[in-house]
Amino acid sequence: MNPCEDNVIRYARFQAGRTVSYGIVEGDKIRQITNDPFGNWEKTTNIYKIDDIKLLVPTKPTKVLALAGNYRSHVSGQPLPENPEVFFKVPSCLIAHEEKVIIPPGTTRVDYEAEMVIVIAKRTKNVSEADALKYVLGVTCGIDISARDWQKNDKQWWRAKGSDTFGPCGPFIVSGLNYGDLGLQLRLNGQVKQSTNTNELIFNVSQIVSFISRHTTLEPGDLIYTGTPGKTSPIKPGDIIEVELQGVGILKNSVVASQK
Repeated sequence: MNPCEDNVIRYARFQAGRTVSYGIVEGDKIRQITNDPFGNWEKTTNIYKIDDIKLLVPTKPTKVLALAGNYRSHVSGQPLPENPEVFFKVPSCLIAHEEKVIIPPGTTRVDYEAEMVIVIAKRTKNVSEADALKYVLGVTCGIDISARDWQKNDKQWWRAKGSDTFGPCGPFIVSGLNYGDLGLQLRLNGQVKQSTNTNELIFNVSQIVSFISRHTTLEPGDLIYTGTPGKTSPIKPGDIIEVELQGVGILKNSVVASQK
């Protein structure tokens, strides 16, 4: 991908009144487009201030996948995986920028995980690594919220990784960046807790998309969380989590306790 600014496009999915649409980010405004970014589209004359609209989860995916142990700093001296270690999150876990992460009852430890998220552009099956980027629309910010006690003790990670609100994602999809050389940082209540560059990924974007497509057909808008760096620590009600991905923006979510 050419990182030249002229080729960078920032997409947003948003709600203005009763209208839900996609748009192109132009400074502090969003220009509505005629379709979604996965097909042919044109710019319209409808322009909204970002402060006046609600940013939504950037896509409506058929599936959400994620990688375990995809940074050397997170593997912590264990043998490196031979292939991408992929698991499923569920689309219903996704929440948008500035929505609330809810700590569910019954878990004793919930951690943050800052991640770059791949957004699939078009139907993808058995794609080679050489061609994989042709099927990537762009990337966005993500947080893989993880209930560590459930992750350790359950046979499957369905609730540890897929509980409601465990998939913050956004605020924008950005294409035209060099996905293999982006700074990634997580701040908890303003304090830097994770900081890396995507050039430290064990498996890069092309390798991830190619490997997954051999086994699972990827559809437009599908999301792939690419793994988290270093160490993680617990979150609690009242915390503010911010994930910043270079060239994309800042995903910000607050943490609350379940009311049930």
